[in-house]
Formats: sequence, C-alpha cells, structure tokens
Amino acid sequence: MGALNPAEVEQTKLLANAFDRASTACVTVGIVTPLAGYLYNFPNFNAISGGRMAVYLAGWLLSAVLLHYMARRILRRLA
Repeated sequence: MGALNPAEVEQTKLLANAFDRASTACVTVGIVTPLAGYLYNFPNFNAISGGRMAVYLAGWLLSAVLLHYMARRILRRLA
C-alpha cells in the first residue's frame, strides 16, 4: 500500500474515532446505566437475576473492547 494523502489520513482518523466513540457508548449504555439502576433501586433493574445481569454486562464490555480494538487496528495503518 502506498503513502496516504492528507485527506486519506484524516478519513482514517475519523473512522477510528467513530469506532472508539461507539465503544464508549457501549460502556455507558450497557454498563454504567444498569449499575446506576441497581444503585438507585429502580424496580425494573431489580427484576433481572444476578447471573443474567453478569452475562449482559460481560457482553457489553466485550463489545466495547472489540470496537476499541478495531479503532486501534485502523490507526495502525497510519504508522
């Protein structure tokens, strides 16, 4: 692959940033929000069993990690 022009470099950075923002959203929606629901005793959150919630949280965390890893892989093209 040849050298990237400045526009392609910026497009690559934007793509990587989009993946990283998506990973942050996964953490916020899938981990922080349910934990806040448990902390403040919202009824709907207390209806979910602990094991099911653990699987749910692990799934969101895995999604966030994979999206962040993809962003890092994209940025490696610039090195």
